Amino acid sequence: MTYQGTLPVTLLRDGVIRPTEYTRWADAKTRFARREKDAKVLAGLLETIPHQGLTVPITLGVSDRDGAVYVTDGHHRAVALMTLRAPRFPFHWYWIKAIGVRIEDRPFPYHLLDRD
Repeated sequence: MTYQGTLPVTLLRDGVIRPTEYTRWADAKTRFARREKDAKVLAGLLETIPHQGLTVPITLGVSDRDGAVYVTDGHHRAVALMTLRAPRFPFHWYWIKAIGVRIEDRPFPYHLLDRD
C-alpha cells in the first residue's frame, strides 16, 4: 500500500518544500495569475477545496543526493492551499534517483524538513 501522510501547508515555502517547475513559489503564483488556463485551474481548486477538501494528494519528491524536498506533482493544488491558508495537505512521496521512480510505501523522512 502506498504511504500517504499529511503535512502543514506552512512547509510549502522556499527552502523547505520547493516547487520543481519554478525557482520560487512566488514565481508559480505569478505564472498562474497571468495564464488563463492556470488561473481557471486555480479558481476551480479555490472553489472546491473548502467544500470537498483536497481529493488528490500532492506528490513530493525527495532528492537522494542532498535530501531536498520538492513538489513534483500538484503545484496548482499547493498554491490553492497556500491561498486558502489551509492547515494541512495529504501527500505521497518518492525518492528522486537516477534509476527510476516508485511511490514509496515506507514512512516519509520527516527529519529532512528541519532545514529552515
